[in-house]
Amino acid sequence: MTALSRSGSAALHPVPRESTPSMVASRIREAIALGEIAPGSQLGEVEYAARLGVSRGPLREGLQRLTQEGLLVAHPNRGLFVVEMTDERVRDLYLARSAIERAAGGRIHETTPAATSAALLEVVEEMARAAARQDVRDVSHADIHFHQVLVEHAESPHLSRIHATLMTETRMCIHLLEPTYAVDEARVGEHREIARSFADGDPRRTDALIVHHMRDALRRLTGSTTGAVTDAAGGPQPS
Repeated sequence: MTALSRSGSAALHPVPRESTPSMVASRIREAIALGEIAPGSQLGEVEYAARLGVSRGPLREGLQRLTQEGLLVAHPNRGLFVVEMTDERVRDLYLARSAIERAAGGRIHETTPAATSAALLEVVEEMARAAARQDVRDVSHADIHFHQVLVEHAESPHLSRIHATLMTETRMCIHLLEPTYAVDEARVGEHREIARSFADGDPRRTDALIVHHMRDALRRLTGSTTGAVTDAAGGPQPS
């Protein structure tokens, strides 16, 4: 009997490899998020199979995944196109993001508020350093990372999975906004307040701050907050 069979091999199994359709979806998703494939662009099978060096079968499967995520839309007799970020779609995006992040905030207050606060404040400091050097791209990256860390600390696979899809569209929005993206202490301060609210142990204030933050982001993107992000339930408004 070998040492492996004596000790058991439950932990030793083949390392999973990412499938070709999964890699196709990942690369196209990232290109869409970065604006390398613009909203409204058509994705032709022949062109993208050649660009990615894959056959059309795995490409179709990867594109189907992105269609299911809502990043691509099929027009009959025309093909697949990247979604366009209309004001209505952006409002719906922030309605969904608000629901996810508020749920995550409530869960965190029940589990690891201090650790979450510390992790978020680290990201805020990255954002502050980027803002000090007026680096719009790094500020926007830190902005996205802040919200990813927030939801990850809720330790809910369902919330994280839904949020990841929403953040791809959020990155599309931020990319479109970058030419006019304000880099200032107010932006950093909003995130710092949310981070500190977890350490303060006040879930209602966290909820109110998230609502305020989502409304502010929506206003910058669309010029309006009408009918998108609901009020924090009974929570105090942030100062």
